[in-house]
Amino acid sequence: MLSRLASRPVRLPYGYSRAASTSARGLQAILSKNPDDVVVTFAQRTAMGRARKGQLKDTPVDELLSALFKAALAKTKLDPSNIDDICVGTCHPPSPLYISRAAALAAGIPAEVPISTVNRLCASGLQSIRSIAHAVQTGSIALGLAAGVESMSLNPRPTPEVVDAVAANSQAADCIRPMGWTSEMVATAYDVSREKQDKYAYISHSRASNSILKGTFAEEIIPIEIQGKVISVDDTVRPGVTLESLATLKSAFEWGDRRTTAGNASGVGDGAALCVLTTRKHAEDLGLPVLGKYISSTFVGVEPRYMGISPVAAVPKVLAQAGLTKEDVDVFEINEAFASQFAYCVEELDVPMDKVNPNGGSIALTHPLGMTGVRQVVTGLAELRRRDAKILCTSMCVGSGMGGASIFVNEARS
Repeated sequence: MLSRLASRPVRLPYGYSRAASTSARGLQAILSKNPDDVVVTFAQRTAMGRARKGQLKDTPVDELLSALFKAALAKTKLDPSNIDDICVGTCHPPSPLYISRAAALAAGIPAEVPISTVNRLCASGLQSIRSIAHAVQTGSIALGLAAGVESMSLNPRPTPEVVDAVAANSQAADCIRPMGWTSEMVATAYDVSREKQDKYAYISHSRASNSILKGTFAEEIIPIEIQGKVISVDDTVRPGVTLESLATLKSAFEWGDRRTTAGNASGVGDGAALCVLTTRKHAEDLGLPVLGKYISSTFVGVEPRYMGISPVAAVPKVLAQAGLTKEDVDVFEINEAFASQFAYCVEELDVPMDKVNPNGGSIALTHPLGMTGVRQVVTGLAELRRRDAKILCTSMCVGSGMGGASIFVNEARS
C-alpha cells in the first residue's frame, strides 16, 4: 500500500496560489529575496522536560507559555504593540484559548492583540506557523507569533470516544485507537523488525547525547524563569544508551508482534517553542534580523491504521509545491513518533541519515505534541546555520491518520 501511496503523483489543488504557498518554484527562485517574502525573525524554544518526572512536570501550559512570551519579548526587544496576531498550537489542555490568551496578557502583550489556538495533534505547531504565515502572505497581518506548547505531565492524552454508529466504520474506529497500536500495525504490515527499530533508536539517542555534551542545543534554547528557577537545559536525553541496553527492554504494548519499547518510541514530555513571522520589508523597517524564509507547508491524509507512514506522502508533496528535489534539501527534521514508522519513512523516502535529525529526534529528545511542529523548525534552522546550508524540510505523522511537511530557507548564512 505504501509504495502506491509514495508513487502517487502530486496534484496541486484548484486555485493553487501564493496564498496557499509561495509562488516561487525551484531552488534558485526560492533563494531569491523579495520584499513580500514571509520571513522568520526569531525561532527558539524552551528546554524540554521529561513528563511526570522532569523539570516542567508541575508547570501548567499558561505558565510555560507566558514565560516563553516574556523571554522572547525581552530578547528581541520587539514592541508587543507591533504584534498583529498570535496562534498557539496545542492539543490537550482544557480551554486552550482562554489560557493562551491569559498567558499572552500576563506576558505584557496588549489586550488589543488577538490570539487563536489550533489542534492538529502532532502537527499543531506547524499548523500555527502555517496560519500566521498565510495571514502575512495575504496581507491580513504584518507580523505574528506562532507558538507550540504542551504539558503532557499535566494534560495527558484523553481517551477519544465516538458513538457506535461512527465506530461501525472501520477507518473511523481505527482513527481513535492508541498511537502505540498504530506503531505495531506499521511494524507488522511493513515488517520493520525490532532490531531495525532499535538501530534507528540508537542513532537518535547517541546523536542527542552527543549534542547535549557539546552544548549544541544552547543556540536554540531560550532560558525561561519558572517560579524563580531558570530552565535552560533539556532533562529528557538519557546518556549511555547502547544497542545492547535497548535490546533488553520489554515490549511496551500488547498489540501486533510487540516490537515497540520505551527505548524505540518517542518520549513523553513538556515544552514550548516560538517563531516570529513577518514580511522581509516589515522586518527591515523594524530592524529585525532575518533568520529564515517560509516557503511552503502541506498536510495529507493516510489510512488511520498506518498513521506513521504519512511523511512518505507529505514530503514529496511539499517538495513538489516548492519545485525542489530531495537532493536540494540540506537538513530533514522528520519526527520520530516511533522507530517503526521513522525507519520505514527514512528508507522509503531514500534520504541519507546524515541529513536526517542530525542532533537526534523525539525518541531521544521527547515529543510534546503541540510543541514539536515549531521545535522542528527551530532545531532545523539552527542546524542549517551551523552547516552554512540552505534548505530545511520538516515532516511529522499526525494522530488519526494524517501527516504534515514544510520547507524553509536559512538566511543566516555567511
